[in-house]
Amino acid sequence: MAKFINPFTDIGFKRIFGQEISKPLIIDFLNSLMEGEEHIEDITFLDKEQPALYEDDRSLIYDIYCRTERGHNIIVEMQNKSQPYFKNRSIYYVSEAIARQGERGSSWQYAIDAVYLVAFLNFSPIDFDKKFRTDVTLTDKETHKMFSDKVRMTFMQLPLFDKEADNCDNDFDKWIYVLKNMETLTRLPWAAKSSVFQRLEQIADVASLTKRERMKYDEGLRKYRDTLSVLEGAKQDGLAEGRALGRAMGHAEGLAEGRAEGRQEGLAEGRQEGRQEGLAEGRAEGRAEGANSEKQDTVNRLLAAGTSIDVIAIATGLSKEEVEKLIK
Repeated sequence: MAKFINPFTDIGFKRIFGQEISKPLIIDFLNSLMEGEEHIEDITFLDKEQPALYEDDRSLIYDIYCRTERGHNIIVEMQNKSQPYFKNRSIYYVSEAIARQGERGSSWQYAIDAVYLVAFLNFSPIDFDKKFRTDVTLTDKETHKMFSDKVRMTFMQLPLFDKEADNCDNDFDKWIYVLKNMETLTRLPWAAKSSVFQRLEQIADVASLTKRERMKYDEGLRKYRDTLSVLEGAKQDGLAEGRALGRAMGHAEGLAEGRAEGRQEGLAEGRQEGRQEGLAEGRAEGRAEGANSEKQDTVNRLLAAGTSIDVIAIATGLSKEEVEKLIK
């Protein structure tokens, strides 16, 4: 059994970032994420989570909703599987958090607070640039100046983070390294020198879970692994189906091409396995057509020389009926 909890499970993720006792951890992480831009002193956890968009959305997508002392709303999200329309989904979540701030009546003047989405992605979306971190803001296309600071989305593709512990030279890198490798570590690097990572080591220790928490965690871990196994099975099924379809299409294309080449030459070799059968059939058809054409030329020459049908049949090995069919 691993020494530390798996942060890619619902319980593991929320134990690290979503409880009062771990508040210093999420504050430290967010400050490392936005270092040089702003500094958070305190946050308040909000009870309302983002609603699931489809059945089993909660199985591999978890979020924490909090507000800073400056009134900024932050959604910290862990996503373990890709999905269609991923970018649109992210925009929708942020827009929904903004729209919920609206008030009835004409006196409200669109006084909205900023909404930040911070998303850990345990996969690489196919329509994202292949880089670890992507920050999205509202800026002027020409001048690149900030148009509004009310929306910000940060995406971290964890599979693309490849630094080892010795190469992590800032707190943000250290956080990502620990989260990505936590379940395989026997101790947390930097815990001896950092009160934040020392606290993380205590909170994330499986031995610190109560019996009830351990049962819930084990159940969540099984669900996480089972769901990933199902997704991997679906992926393998898709690959197998794609390969089978590709072979079938290659065979059909080869058959058509082989027939055409057979009629023209009857000699060319097929370029791939899927074309071999078509090429063989094409050669046979080409030779048959060539043989019939040669026999017809022979019959026509003998007729021109005044040879009778009976003699032509004997000379060519054809029946009288076959000879008559070849006479133009």
